[in-house]
Amino acid sequence: MIVAACRITLQLEAVHSLKEKRRILKSILSRLPRNFNVAVAEVDHHDVWQTAVIGLVTIGTDSGHLHGRLEKVVAWLEQQRPDIPIIDYEIELR
Repeated sequence: MIVAACRITLQLEAVHSLKEKRRILKSILSRLPRNFNVAVAEVDHHDVWQTAVIGLVTIGTDSGHLHGRLEKVVAWLEQQRPDIPIIDYEIELR
């Protein structure tokens, strides 16, 4: 079994409150599991308005397939949410 994890840092430039940040993240966090069969959660910068860090994880037996799935998540975020730029992301396989 291989575990693939991805950490994505998002820049929320137009956000002016934690309530607004939570609204945006709730939308993203509910869509990713349905579209990509991954588990997802906000993992850092909980109290910072204009930065969000989300973590994704998936498991399987083919590391190439898992890495590709997480790359597709990143590409989807860039395409579907151009208003929320990705500052950085990293994928790790174990």
